[in-house]
Amino acid sequence: MLGPQEAAVRGTIRNFGVERVLPGVADWYERGELPESDLRALVKELGALGVLGMHLSGYGCAGMSAVEYGLTCLELEAVDSGLRSLVSVQGSLAMFAIWQHGSEEQKQRWLPALAAGDAIGCFGLTEPDAGSDPASMRTTARRDGSDWVLTGRKMWITNGSVADVAVVWARTDDGISGFVVPAGTPGFTAPPIKRKASLRASVTSELVLDDVRLPADAQLPEGRGLRAPLACLNEARYGILWGAMGAASACYRAALDYAGTRVQFGAPIASYQLTQAKLADMAVELAKGTLLALHLGRLKDAGRLQPAQVSLGKLTNVREALAICRSARTILGANGISFEYPVMRHANNLESVLTYEGTSEMHTLVLGQALTGHTAFRR
Repeated sequence: MLGPQEAAVRGTIRNFGVERVLPGVADWYERGELPESDLRALVKELGALGVLGMHLSGYGCAGMSAVEYGLTCLELEAVDSGLRSLVSVQGSLAMFAIWQHGSEEQKQRWLPALAAGDAIGCFGLTEPDAGSDPASMRTTARRDGSDWVLTGRKMWITNGSVADVAVVWARTDDGISGFVVPAGTPGFTAPPIKRKASLRASVTSELVLDDVRLPADAQLPEGRGLRAPLACLNEARYGILWGAMGAASACYRAALDYAGTRVQFGAPIASYQLTQAKLADMAVELAKGTLLALHLGRLKDAGRLQPAQVSLGKLTNVREALAICRSARTILGANGISFEYPVMRHANNLESVLTYEGTSEMHTLVLGQALTGHTAFRR
């Protein structure tokens, strides 16, 4: 069902992931650390491949299709959710925010460097007390002469402590607005978040803004109102509904291979009905989820994809990917918890993917509103 270029993109990213990242990712995960030198080297290589902001056009971006971007997310997450998260945050959040809502000067300054991997970006929306309800954010931006002064905190920010630039959303007297904050600006710090049981091969940080003074042109001129950051999140969610199927496929393949070689009671466990039932169920859900992702990608390329459809894809594909990972773990038995196999790492990562870019509860309510016409977010 893929065209020649789509298949070529998939193959290139698959080879990159297997050859360049897979050999070290289990060790990074076990240590709970992705060294900055390794991360920056990866970002440069991803930039050389044209992966960063690949679905955007101009400013050094590759201008590729939504399906090609989706296939890239699938293959990256087949290696590790942290790798796909790095690319999603760079391209679909930080870069998309500047590309969609920024001034020409902001685009010229940041997008070519971010696309090439010469700079790393992050996206600050979630706060310690404002997750599913971003409208309740406490981070503020106030005028002081012609400058803006930002004060507040952001939480669970991928790439935060290594980012060269952050897109930060804050409350102003005129409503929510986005700002471009270069790293090193006085008052801006990004301490890393440690002691994670998930996404351990990924950089996660807090953003602290302590009277950060920015010039007037740091504001995203078109990034006004809550719709602006939500549009960025919708781009990232689209990548997630593909990526989850990558994690699921890696666990399915591991279980299938293991079942064929693990011998119990004188026969490979793949020959027993209960194991075959698990594998068949996994294959069915993997096929359904991947076909749904492809269908939504074709809709996106045709300009017809609706936000509720993205919620549907994110909700079901992450949920089923988790079920596949858990079933794969049972086939591997005790070996399923070993880092010699990818299953537990993917399962733990998907627990974060289930929550970020909209919890399963929030996407359920998005679908409920689309179906009934009634909003149930507040009571």
